[in-house]
Amino acid sequence: MQITLTDKEAQICQLLDDCTKTLREERGIMTSCRIAGGWVRDKLLGASSNDIDITLSDMMGITFAEHLSEFALKKGIKTGSISKIAQNPDQSKHLETATFRLLGLDIDLVNLRSEEYAEDSRIPSEVTFGTPLQDALRRDTTINALFYNVHTREVEDHTGKGLEDLRNGVIRTPLPPRETFLDDPLRVLRCVRFASRFGFDIVPEIAEAAKDPVIQHALVTKVARERAGEELSKMMKGRDPLRAIQLIKDLSLYDSIFSVIPPHILATFSSPPASRDVAFTAALITHNLLHANRTFPIPPLHPSYLSVIETDPTCRARMYLAAVLTPYKGISYPDKKKTPPAIEYIIRDVLKLGTQNHFLDGVPALFTSSAILQKPILTSERFPNVSQRVALGLLLREKVVHNPNTGSHWATSLLFSLIQELVPLYDLENDTLDVETATNVVETYNTFITKIEELDLPCTVEARPILDGREVVQALGVSKPGVWMGKTMAALLEWQLGNPGATKEMARVWLINEQQEGKIQTDDGTAEPFYKRARTK
Repeated sequence: MQITLTDKEAQICQLLDDCTKTLREERGIMTSCRIAGGWVRDKLLGASSNDIDITLSDMMGITFAEHLSEFALKKGIKTGSISKIAQNPDQSKHLETATFRLLGLDIDLVNLRSEEYAEDSRIPSEVTFGTPLQDALRRDTTINALFYNVHTREVEDHTGKGLEDLRNGVIRTPLPPRETFLDDPLRVLRCVRFASRFGFDIVPEIAEAAKDPVIQHALVTKVARERAGEELSKMMKGRDPLRAIQLIKDLSLYDSIFSVIPPHILATFSSPPASRDVAFTAALITHNLLHANRTFPIPPLHPSYLSVIETDPTCRARMYLAAVLTPYKGISYPDKKKTPPAIEYIIRDVLKLGTQNHFLDGVPALFTSSAILQKPILTSERFPNVSQRVALGLLLREKVVHNPNTGSHWATSLLFSLIQELVPLYDLENDTLDVETATNVVETYNTFITKIEELDLPCTVEARPILDGREVVQALGVSKPGVWMGKTMAALLEWQLGNPGATKEMARVWLINEQQEGKIQTDDGTAEPFYKRARTK
């Protein structure tokens, strides 16, 4: 394995080498530069990287950045403005870092360091200048502890295992796992993330340490929930979320990640969560449905189910996060005057994930929509409406089923409902699926979405009423809108669904007839802002 530099990377390395030589010869300042961590790992794996983290011996990053900027300018090379990222231990910034742009690449500069930890915190109690070996040993894994020496143009493997582990696909900690996890329990989750990202195997010593109740307690008490949530988010958005969820299951980490709920809150839950195995079952089914190389002998999905997955990069992550939270399906808790789902509490307060990627708003919606979409059998009992087009159209327009503001799409809502119906049909312990029943369920959902497309309903889910509020007021001969407007607009939209191709004039005639028959009452005179009307778009 070797590193092949791009022209820009070679130019940066030469600039760093020349700058350190000039500092030594002209000012008597001694330092050396090594590129560290992810860039080295990715380059050795043949991948590109636009972020270069440079470690310095015996010099702070901001000081060297100022020297380098001045030196580069003399060579006719402009650098971006230098920013100083101050110490922020809660965000794993234990020393200040200098950052700037150079030749189109993002450069971070920080000194080599050695760390010592207090027993009750993952934040180092003491951080000092260190040697390359000391810096390598305090890193999370051996494959992230490699350096590229810009002066010798050689890879340095101070742990003695990094290159070998990279070749063999192994995740190992530089120090004994229990020791390094007690120092910083977040490294447990980082090991899981990198194993799932690269498809590497975790050494048995890591598995043993991760299962240790002392380590799991430390993961709960010493790691900020934001940091745990950030690692989980990266797993769900990563190369293989199922592998990450499998490792969470195998290492008995589920409760240390998802169930960190204060006892007084947990006591108010409407019911206890289901078996943690349900999380992996749901994830396994999700994986099988999203990938062509499925292991389950069930019919292929209708292509429309996967259309949004292919176009929305955040959708896949939401599906896997929802799957792993399935043990909390159907559980609610009292919060002031509301009874929100427990899943919302876990995403917001346990994982500290917000609406970015539509985790906080989109994932609870998947569960709510699955409750109203389940068993979509096209019968009059299931859809008791004179017009099937109207019944299905109104269902797809439900806010939890389809809402661009929360990332919800009717096709993925249906897909998640299908996943939830398949979960009870899989026996995880015996690795068996009730194929006959599962086949019937999949065919029911495929038939349902085929009917949706036959009725040309996908184009109606975000359609506006054919008449706006002012036109409705004029058609009904009233002076201003009232509390009746919301119901009227909803009724108009329902009429549209039953009359595809209708014109505005046809809509006006229908409204007047409804008014004459007493179905629209407009005489109470109470004004109502348009934005408070029933959902019509």
